[in-house]
Amino acid sequence: MSSTSPESRPARLGRTPLPARLGRIAVLAVLTLGAVLSLVPFAWMLIAGTHSSSELFHSPPPFLPGGNLLRNLVHLQETIGFGRVLLNSLGIAVVYTVLSALLSAMCGYGLAKYRFRGRGLLLGLVLATMMIPLQVLLVPLFQMMASLGWIDSYQAVIVPFLANSFGILLMRQGFLDFPDELLESARIDGSGELRTFYQVVLPCVRPQLGALVIFTFMGQWNSFIWPLLMLNTEDRYTVPVALNTLTGLTHVDYSGLMLGSFLATLPLMVLFLVFQRQFVAGLLGGALKG
Repeated sequence: MSSTSPESRPARLGRTPLPARLGRIAVLAVLTLGAVLSLVPFAWMLIAGTHSSSELFHSPPPFLPGGNLLRNLVHLQETIGFGRVLLNSLGIAVVYTVLSALLSAMCGYGLAKYRFRGRGLLLGLVLATMMIPLQVLLVPLFQMMASLGWIDSYQAVIVPFLANSFGILLMRQGFLDFPDELLESARIDGSGELRTFYQVVLPCVRPQLGALVIFTFMGQWNSFIWPLLMLNTEDRYTVPVALNTLTGLTHVDYSGLMLGSFLATLPLMVLFLVFQRQFVAGLLGGALKG
């Protein structure tokens, strides 16, 4: 007969085996290393922004913060008006994200829940637009904006790309799993289509909507070619366009570029921290179903 007491058996049965614990430690170590390595570029941008451009080319390069942070901030503000262009980018990105996310949600809802002739063809056209590179659209879109008199205006940066095919398909996938019975119940209770969409359907796809908000905001915030073509006045520049002016033919302000690039990533980090749960749930929602 075993001498082990009955009280000690559950503890031993519930103990995690040593190989499993070692495997978890190894996975945690790899993830921690990956997280640290992913933060290295941001740390280097911040450190480089505290030195002068000449100090960055010393051998070995500086690995500790310097004393030129305030001087570089003042120079950045005096050179490109960084505070102003930051507000320009923020305003354009927020307006574009709200309008594009709303339009994508409405289009995705229509393609997912309404039965009409040509729906499959329309969906195929939306898919086909994803295969058209941006460079092909630049000339006709520029001519269209010129004919409307929108050159050097914010609406020229925002309006042409509001219909986002990726956003439409993402939201359509989220609406496909929404039960039709709830829609019928809302209609029987006298709810209109718009009220049903905004108060019943849209709150149920918050994960997909959060993921779409992050992708859309990042895309517009980092957009460079189209704002460069549309905006001619320095007071209207966005952050990527303004930072591009720091690179001249004979001189490049590397410390200003590094500091400006680091400050430009802060709104994206804040946005991801706010919507990270919805972002992860939106990306994994399709994989966990079916």
